[in-house]
Amino acid sequence: MPYHYIALLIAIVAETIGTMALQASQQFTKPLPAVITVVFYGASFYFMAQALRVMPVGVVYAIWSGLGIVLIAGFGFVIFGQRLDVPAVIGLGLIITGIVVIQLYSTASPH
Repeated sequence: MPYHYIALLIAIVAETIGTMALQASQQFTKPLPAVITVVFYGASFYFMAQALRVMPVGVVYAIWSGLGIVLIAGFGFVIFGQRLDVPAVIGLGLIITGIVVIQLYSTASPH
């Protein structure tokens, strides 16, 4: 797998961890989760910048935000017991479909 995809994957995972820690920080009132949030968001932006060396910003951001949304929704369900209704699940499926279309058919994305 090319480095820019690995960097983007790391950015997505780091952003997901940062967002989960943000929820756990209870609006930055708990110090450890607050520090984890800042560190992982910083790492996310660093690795996203590495992906931007090769990939267009629109494609990087679409994949970063789309997969981040799907992962956060999944972890929110598993960790925090947050339920998703049918329209939310359909919407998440459409996000995944959009990312697949970009990766398979877009000439703006390096394959």
